[in-house]
Amino acid sequence: MPYKAWFQCIAGCEEKHPLNEIIYQCPKCGNLLEVRHDMEILKTRSAYAWMKLFDERFMRTEWPYGSSVWGKKEVVCPNVHNDNIVSMFEGGSNLFCAGRLGKQIGVPDLWVKQCGNSHTGSFKDLGMTVLVSMVKQMQADGKEIPAVACASTGDTSAALAAYCAAAGMQAIVFLPRNKVSIPQLIQPLSNGAITLSLDTDFDGCMRLVQEVCSKNNIYLANSMNSLRVEGQKTVSIEIVQQFDWEAPDWIIIPGGNLGNVAALGKGFLLMEELGIVRRRPRIACAQAANANPLYLSYLTGLKEFKPKRAKKTLASAIQIGNPVSVQKAIKILKEFDGVVEQSTEDELANAAALADTTGLFCCPHTGVALSALFKLIQKGTVKSDDKVVVISTAHGLKFTDFKLKYHRKKLSGIKSRHANMPIELPATYKRVCDTIYRELERRAN
Repeated sequence: MPYKAWFQCIAGCEEKHPLNEIIYQCPKCGNLLEVRHDMEILKTRSAYAWMKLFDERFMRTEWPYGSSVWGKKEVVCPNVHNDNIVSMFEGGSNLFCAGRLGKQIGVPDLWVKQCGNSHTGSFKDLGMTVLVSMVKQMQADGKEIPAVACASTGDTSAALAAYCAAAGMQAIVFLPRNKVSIPQLIQPLSNGAITLSLDTDFDGCMRLVQEVCSKNNIYLANSMNSLRVEGQKTVSIEIVQQFDWEAPDWIIIPGGNLGNVAALGKGFLLMEELGIVRRRPRIACAQAANANPLYLSYLTGLKEFKPKRAKKTLASAIQIGNPVSVQKAIKILKEFDGVVEQSTEDELANAAALADTTGLFCCPHTGVALSALFKLIQKGTVKSDDKVVVISTAHGLKFTDFKLKYHRKKLSGIKSRHANMPIELPATYKRVCDTIYRELERRAN
């Protein structure tokens, strides 16, 4: 079946652009592009047939369909030949049943989609496999692309570096100096990326990488490139698939550059048009209060949006004041009866720590989403009988410094309500037993 996809303006300009064209914005109006699919061709297969096909491929080993992204190739990026796909069999991440935490906060049917359980430790792998594969296809077709570049607060650079290394391409990453964790910094270094540590913030890195790419034929890998959205939208399909093809009531997702919000909604709209789902979940975008331009826009009914200079936040990956995908995200929030909530530094740190006490191991960005959920429950926006999915965007092991400082009570302005440090004792039976029973009694109360 000749499945087809192309770039087209999100604002409605009719001109179509092939996916192998190096283009990120509409030449007519300047808005971002999105990938469009020939839905009439996709609809020739029934909803049941799509579900059956996706289930047959899910987590298998046939190349490339064992990837949860490429197992949905027809609705993601049919333009790449299988021989040019660069995949690490991404996706298929755990949908963690967070019932213990859910009961504590008043929503027993709580789930956490652990997108950080992936090759580079974040959901960015889902989009990067599509983008790097498309670049490999373009190179195979004769296009000269010397490198692929991105601005990043950590996770995007790790994903780009790993996939480029697997493909034999050169990655270039622009990082804001001293604003990414050591585990995040070491990833692109290990995978051979040209790593530029710049004396600016993410927004400054973003401006510079766009200029460098536009003037030097280097391919841009940030989320303004909508190929990434096509991979990231499979999170929606995967969640529904893991719930036996039923949509939850709510999805809570942390937002920085806001490509993830756009991708989440796009996946559900696709499934709705194909007849796979009959209802949409509501979407809540969670922002750190120190980097909250979308939340401030939400307070105006999403009628106005003004970029702001993001302040330092523990949730460093979403420390973004001028998100490139804001118009896409606003469109999705309006279509999904969405809400935006914010989390202070104290709230996000303690939310992550509380979740950890129930068996999770949360990055600070997941803490933002969880603390936003707590607020939405308190407001009555999220009901006690709702099925709720929180998107965990990265693995907690990328943020061990954050976690250690929390438990040592060394995070400025944070009251560590769930701190838990080792108890240093002499190696004697009596002292050990006395301490154990004292702690058991204290924790029981």
